[in-house]
Formats: sequence, C-alpha cells, structure tokens
Amino acid sequence: MNERADYSPAEDDDSFAESTIPVVIPAELGGLRVDQALARLFPEHSRSRLQTWLKEGRVRIDGASPESKRKVWGGERLEIDEAPPVEMLAELPEDIPLRVVFEDAALLVLDKPAGLVVHPGSGNWTGTLLNALLHHAPALAGVPRAGIVHRLDKDTSGLLVVAKTLEAQTDLVRQLQARTVRRHYYALVHGLLDKGGTVDAPIGRHPQHRTRMAVVPGGRTAVTRYTVCERFERATLVECRLETGRTHQIRVHMAQLGHPLVGDPVYGSRRSADPRLQAFPRQALHAFRLGLIHPVTGADMEWSVPMEADLANLLHALGSRLWT
Repeated sequence: MNERADYSPAEDDDSFAESTIPVVIPAELGGLRVDQALARLFPEHSRSRLQTWLKEGRVRIDGASPESKRKVWGGERLEIDEAPPVEMLAELPEDIPLRVVFEDAALLVLDKPAGLVVHPGSGNWTGTLLNALLHHAPALAGVPRAGIVHRLDKDTSGLLVVAKTLEAQTDLVRQLQARTVRRHYYALVHGLLDKGGTVDAPIGRHPQHRTRMAVVPGGRTAVTRYTVCERFERATLVECRLETGRTHQIRVHMAQLGHPLVGDPVYGSRRSADPRLQAFPRQALHAFRLGLIHPVTGADMEWSVPMEADLANLLHALGSRLWT
C-alpha cells in the first residue's frame, strides 16, 4: 500500500497541543540530517510517514519547521505531532455492501459500482472497497492490499478480481504480467469512429500535470484493442480489450485518438452539442467481462456482468438497438 496522507499543515502553535511529543535531540545524533534523526528517534513510524510529517509542518526544531536535509547537532528541542495518523482508518473494516459475482477459497470476483473508491488515499480514507473487503473476509487483513491485484477508477464500474490468499495473489500478478488476464470494457466516446483498431502508445505521468497520465516518450508499454459496437449521432460505443493495465489506459488512449470518453472530467475536455452526453456525470466506462486461469484449479474461468444502469439508460436514450 502506498504511503499517503490527508493532513492540513500546522500553521500555529495550537496545532501542537496534547499530542505533541517534546524531545531533546541527543548529542550522539549530531551531524545527521533531520529525517535521519527522526528515523532513529521514532523507529515505530515508517520513513515515508516521517517525511510526510516533515513536509506538512508537523515537526519542529526549536520552534521552526525544518527542511528534511537540515543537519542537527544535538541539544535542539524537537517537537513532533504524533496524532493518530488518518491513514490508519484505511485498515478498518466497514460494512459496505459488495456485489459478489463469484467466490471460493482463493478468489473473489466483484461487480464494482461507479463511485466506489478501490484503494484508500487522500480524501478517501474510509468507505473504500478495501474497507469493505476487510469486513467481508477478515482474513484478507493478512494479504497485501487486502488481496487487490488490479484497480478500477472510482467512477468506472464493473468486474474486478481479488485474491484471498498470498499464493493466489502471486499467481494473479504473474498472469497480469504475462498479459493473459482478459479484461473487456464498454466505453462510450465522443464522435464517430469508422472502424476498430489498436492503440499501441506508451503511457506515463503527464510532464506538466502530475495528477494526470499521458502518452509520453519513454512511458510504459500500453496496448488497447478496440472494436466498434454501435454508432450514434455524436458518439460511438466501443469495446476495449486491455493487453496491458496502465493507469487510466483506456481514457488516455481514446483521448489520444481524438475520441475522449463521454463524461470524463480529466481527459474528456471535448464538449458535445448533445445535452445528454454533456450531462453524463462520470466517465462512460464499464468493465463487463473478465477472464483468467484459476490459480488453484487451473481452470479457464470467465465472468460477465450487465452494463451499469446509468450507462445503459444513456444508451437507450441515444436510440441504442443493443440496450433497449
């Protein structure tokens, strides 16, 4: 699990109240950087967490917030706000309903609704799929990431597989790396596509907008195959098959083609003259089919789920002959 935080920087002395731990830095730590000294003084906390507290002003030396590379010499008064980290909430089980498609001792296949965050992070420490999994199957607390081996974006709906054991998780990760997991999506995109094709374009972090992904030289290999399912007046329904699983892959690749997903708030800047498309509140993306080899039995398994109701209703309103 990645280290994340959702703290507000300390701006005044009142923020260092009851939870503040005053420490005099020992002389034997003299010459170390602040971050190194913190790691020695507070070994119960990860280095990532201590670095986060430094960046957010939760650490002070002689009343001032130091840079992590500043050296200490011993004798300074250090204060660290050790309030219970909000990320601990990510490890708590929550009774959140799950749409279970398949479950046995090794696997759990779910139909994730749009709006459900898969993994906790800044701004979403509770109410996530991980919290729900820990309630549904408490033994998942002993599996990294509660068994999650791949993700769907918060506003993408559809199939997702969870490993219930370490052995199953290792096997599924290897299947993903070998590109043998079959993941099919429906995507409604702006504009008219004449035919299907393949997008083979590397994806990496956007050079200017670090919260976005983009097709960039030197990015990680990303391959999306797509076929046209149905055309409407100002949009096209396509089926996308992932050969790789990069962050936001379908959204980035379709935008690269000039046909961003309807409702995509990040990559779908294209506006539509059709108010029904313009008003759709999320990226129109649904993972409808998932196939893999069972990590224990070796059986070739495949699951399909119906399209999420909001997307099916939009297609019906557009005059779909397939979703009526």
